[in-house]
Amino acid sequence: MNAPDFQYRFREPLNTPASRGALPPQYRRTVERGMIIERDVAVALRDGVQIFVDLYRPLDETPGPPLIAWGPYGKHTPNEPLRFPNAGWNPAHMSPITPFEGPDPVFWVPRGYAVVTVNKRGTWYSGGQATYLSPQEAEDFYDVIEWAAVQPWSSGRVGLTGVSYLASSQWRVAELNPPHLAAINPWEGWADTYREVAYHGGIPDTWFWPYLWQRWGASTTRIEDWRTEMQEHPFFDAFWASKAADFSKIQVPAFIVASWSDQGLHTRGTLEGFKHIASQQKWLEVHGRKKWAYYYEPDSVARLEVFFDHFLKGVHTTLDEWPAVRLEIRDRGFVGSMRGEREWPLARTEYLKLYLNADTGSLQTQPVAAAGQLRYEAVCGLPEADHATFDIRFDERTELTGHMKLRLFMSAEGADDLDVFVAVQKLDAQGALVPFPFYAQFEDGPVALGWIRASHRELDLRKSTEFQPVLAHQRSQKIEPGAVVRLDIEIWPSSTRFDAGEGLRLVVQGSEINKYPKTSAHVYFRHEDTVNRGLHILHAGAQYESYLLVPKIP
Repeated sequence: MNAPDFQYRFREPLNTPASRGALPPQYRRTVERGMIIERDVAVALRDGVQIFVDLYRPLDETPGPPLIAWGPYGKHTPNEPLRFPNAGWNPAHMSPITPFEGPDPVFWVPRGYAVVTVNKRGTWYSGGQATYLSPQEAEDFYDVIEWAAVQPWSSGRVGLTGVSYLASSQWRVAELNPPHLAAINPWEGWADTYREVAYHGGIPDTWFWPYLWQRWGASTTRIEDWRTEMQEHPFFDAFWASKAADFSKIQVPAFIVASWSDQGLHTRGTLEGFKHIASQQKWLEVHGRKKWAYYYEPDSVARLEVFFDHFLKGVHTTLDEWPAVRLEIRDRGFVGSMRGEREWPLARTEYLKLYLNADTGSLQTQPVAAAGQLRYEAVCGLPEADHATFDIRFDERTELTGHMKLRLFMSAEGADDLDVFVAVQKLDAQGALVPFPFYAQFEDGPVALGWIRASHRELDLRKSTEFQPVLAHQRSQKIEPGAVVRLDIEIWPSSTRFDAGEGLRLVVQGSEINKYPKTSAHVYFRHEDTVNRGLHILHAGAQYESYLLVPKIP
């Protein structure tokens, strides 16, 4: 591993394994639920550090392909429906020994697989200092893959699966192309930690990021000090690049699952992964449901078995009949239809500009001739009425599937910066909001979200396209008070069908669109460290051609 030109920071853990109810490691082998279970198996990494894994394998000891679940939550930690209410968990779809966000051994082991759950370096009782989605972690993951491949209980072809962190870590190790890694299944995992989690549009997250730190912080050694690192690295630099996947290096076959519903966490990175990995054999499925529940649905697990049987067992399956892409086209919450496609984004997309009319609060298909303004109070916490909305009603059935972009011309009174929060929503024929599943636990979500801090408005021209602006995040460019600036805002991908008479609403405001209670049971991002004050002024019409670019599917 090459020495980076920055230093990771470390601190004492936020809690210990003992405080979280975890017993010290002690190897033991039992027979339970018709399988052999070996707990606290010690694995030595290349630098001599020892970590611990649990192993579930067939009772007849026939060698089978290992499925590895790699994460910081604790290999002993089961799925937790009581911790996360309203997540849609169905207890009938998983056994009590199912690891959090990982594969259920009770399903996979009788089918000839071995399941390996890992306590990564520096977490729980594993040795070393914990870093997260780092090059060091990727090398550790590589070592465990190669260890698992040569064990007597292994057939030698290794697969990876899991949700969230268990997916994001797959991107990182797949860059290294371990010789025995035969298939991966990133199920909703971010890929660019800066843009997709820590700094939405350049606005720092103040709740979910610290919450993750606490969730991942059980250790007997030291853990990465994210709070200090965020203060030291406010822009996208070598530190954040060390936590972003290099898709061009990934060559392993991949079954990638994303959702339209994980706006602000996994939606963007998972879809970017499918777009850019170098794998010649890759499949994408995108749903509009709750991610944890969807991973364990019997139909989902059955499709995953088809994929792994093909690449890990060499069994002839129906994989050859799969379309490259399957998308759920949403009508409303939990209602939609799946459709096969050949690529993502869809090649037949017709990008349509919907121009903002500040005088009427509407979106229209033709440019607005007269310049207008719309003002709203920008300070977080003020009444919900402090926002700007723009509506359009469709006169024929319309499908919008893909990336959206919002171009705004804005100024601020008495301020040299502004944070802008954007939502796209669906309206029914009576003008009422149509809610969608959102962020694993909620059911009142938008179609899609976007964010920008005006001082971060500079684009990365190498990565940006006409329909997907990507911010460079290299420097701060403050604005002159009262000066009008152009903001190009990436709105995360989505898919929604609008019947004739139904409508789309664009919301622009200075604070979070959806607000939820601050409890550990309601996992969600927040952006409370805002630069906003005073009035925001949105300019539209004439020389200020503010518009929403939408992906219309003919």
